[in-house]
Amino acid sequence: MTAIECRDAAVRRGGRTIWSGVDITVAAGEFVAILGPNGSGKSTLVNVLLGLLPLAHGTATVLGAQPGAHNERIGYLPQRRVFDEDTRVRGRDIVRLGLDGRRWGVPLPLATRFSARARAERRLIDGAIARVGADVYAGRPIGECSGGEQQRLLIAQALVRRPQLLILDEPLDGLDLPNQAAVAALVQEICREQGVTVLLVAHDVNPLLPYLDRVLYLAGGRAAMGPPAQVITSATLSGLYGAPIEVLHTSDGRLVVVGQPEAPHQHGPRHGAGQGHGAGQGHGGDEHRHGPPHVLG
Repeated sequence: MTAIECRDAAVRRGGRTIWSGVDITVAAGEFVAILGPNGSGKSTLVNVLLGLLPLAHGTATVLGAQPGAHNERIGYLPQRRVFDEDTRVRGRDIVRLGLDGRRWGVPLPLATRFSARARAERRLIDGAIARVGADVYAGRPIGECSGGEQQRLLIAQALVRRPQLLILDEPLDGLDLPNQAAVAALVQEICREQGVTVLLVAHDVNPLLPYLDRVLYLAGGRAAMGPPAQVITSATLSGLYGAPIEVLHTSDGRLVVVGQPEAPHQHGPRHGAGQGHGAGQGHGGDEHRHGPPHVLG
């Protein structure tokens, strides 16, 4: 079964073409990363797939229908939220919002606690928490959980309705390298064991490389899709950017893209001082500094 298909797709915003001629096919159960520099249209693609933005040209189907028609079968995690350490809402209540976040107010404990619906919801919440390995800390206030623990609970929130398609927008942002790897491994496990199709927007492909099936790289208003080793190459990226691009392979297997036609970025606390571009990087929120790109640590 094909989970997502776009044919000759194009999007325009504010009179400007963001990308065009885009062909995408994602099979059910695939784990695909969406990569590209800032402004290349990654979030635009997510909005198209959720039915929030129409195509200017071409066609798109999601789970066999027009985008937006089956959003109840999609788990969506927007760009990472940061919870203040004083936030007292429990982790499991954050997960519950994936079920009833559209309702006003809070459930009436005595009126609903023992209803069939309440029991079914508890099973779904408990199952999602167990699926991400968050049982130990789900009862704590979310503000007391670490960044990695918070992100697992937010992924559980996206999973609580047992979706067929999971769209994660930069879920690794703000996490240290060990937690990035742990979240990437968790997402792959969900993909494989539950048969969930996963699209993950990322700054940097390196933490994902051991777990991905394919990548979709957006740049220069165009797209390339395939296994990482076929897409993240000097020839392919030079064609997308319309400029000479070099992809370097470090001794420990990381990929570094050199020559992106934009100002290099110095990454902040996410990776520590003195570290720079990994393949697919170049998003907003980083401090601009001119000079040669750096190898990602």
